[in-house]
Amino acid sequence: MDDSRETHRPKAFVTGFPVKHSRSPLIHGYWLKMLDLPGSYQAHEVAPEGFADFIVSLRNGSAGFVGGNVTIPHKEMAFKLADQPDELSEELGASNTLWLEDGKLLATNTDGRGFTANLDERHPGWDRHDRVVVFGAGGASRAVIQAVRDRGFKEIHVVNRTVERAQELADRFGPKVHAHPTAALAEVLTRAGLFINTTSLGMDGEAAPAIDFSPMLSDAVVTDIVYVPLKTPILAQAEEQGFAIVDGLGMLLHQAVPGFEKWFGRRPVVDETLRALIIADMEKH
Repeated sequence: MDDSRETHRPKAFVTGFPVKHSRSPLIHGYWLKMLDLPGSYQAHEVAPEGFADFIVSLRNGSAGFVGGNVTIPHKEMAFKLADQPDELSEELGASNTLWLEDGKLLATNTDGRGFTANLDERHPGWDRHDRVVVFGAGGASRAVIQAVRDRGFKEIHVVNRTVERAQELADRFGPKVHAHPTAALAEVLTRAGLFINTTSLGMDGEAAPAIDFSPMLSDAVVTDIVYVPLKTPILAQAEEQGFAIVDGLGMLLHQAVPGFEKWFGRRPVVDETLRALIIADMEKH
């Protein structure tokens, strides 16, 4: 390897608390190898009380990183501490991708782009209808609601056990978004073209409620942002009822693309080899 490659080895990170289970180092490490790029990407655990100091060291260069990913519980603080968060982050109040540019710390949120890119890849045409049902109103639902609204869906129905939380999202994301209690699920599923589970129901073998998807359009798509297990109980139900399904793994893979391009200067591709690599890692743990 020549000296110029040795001296220019960009370092990027993923930080969270905890962060040891993150699969981001596997994803970015695969791309660095495939593209034959100098650089590194590592998990860097930071406790909440140390996060502000970490951001200072990132900005002044003493941490040695060109940028990185931010996961739970630091996304809101990353947004607040960035010099220039973009419009996506502003509306969400959270950032998951940071990079340095001209001495300033810039921030975006790539979760929504990861969500739509996964559906574009796995089921083109998923966005042909007007009505989408979003199940759950937790933090994970925000980027999803923003993304489907920006994609052009005319009606976004958020269904949640606590309707007040769904209403907060309707207030945040505008007049296309409507809040409903769980009891209204069957009604809002009528003629919907897309159902998105943003709750943790069904994760790691947890039970999920029985859902009758039959009121949806016959060519509707059901997707889940949970990817462990790959085929969640909600996806299994939808498939048994004859609906197209898309798992959540691709959202994890595609949300990583913009950051990699910022830090390492090349746009990577989400391919089946990478998907298989992450699935194999999931099966080990």
